[in-house]
Amino acid sequence: MVEQLREQISFFKVGLQLYTACGPAITREIKSSGAKVFLDLKLHDIPNTVARAVEAAGELGVDMLTIHLSGGTEMVRAAVAERKTKMSILGVTVLTSADEQTLRGAGVMDNLGKQVLRLAKLGVENGIDSIVASPHEIKMLRSEFGGRIRIVVPGIRASWSKPDDQKRVLSAREAIDAGADYLVIGRPITADANPRAAVTKILEEIGA
Repeated sequence: MVEQLREQISFFKVGLQLYTACGPAITREIKSSGAKVFLDLKLHDIPNTVARAVEAAGELGVDMLTIHLSGGTEMVRAAVAERKTKMSILGVTVLTSADEQTLRGAGVMDNLGKQVLRLAKLGVENGIDSIVASPHEIKMLRSEFGGRIRIVVPGIRASWSKPDDQKRVLSAREAIDAGADYLVIGRPITADANPRAAVTKILEEIGA
């Protein structure tokens, strides 16, 4: 996939499934191609464990790394303090597969928007400069933080792709127009019979 798309895409996401199957070697291989690595492990553990994982990711040369902001203040501070490289630590708010019912089941009584904003504020107050949120919260976050943060947006689905298990989605162009800095696009590309053509269509949609 990297070989097919390297000329069109500079960042490649290594998620939990791929990292579990292949380990750190896959990040080194992608880096050796000249591409950047977005390591999406959504770290959520005790502060010391997360800090050590951040240290290890930095040694791998990872460019972006995700942590769950619901891990709390001490965990976020430990992660940020352990960053020794230019690696960006991204704070995950509420997963795009979640809805109001999901929050209720986890004991969160506030609506999605309030929960996303609460976690984003916790992250920013403790040194996070990049937030991961669904397309539906982009405008709210941009209004609250202006240009102080970068907004990384999963849940991007084209009109010709399936929503799958994502519940809060927008198209690539809609997300860019709303103020997203980075788009995380997986299955609309990887599940397509012609991934390179799928990327071309998405890029054309953004640039239209």
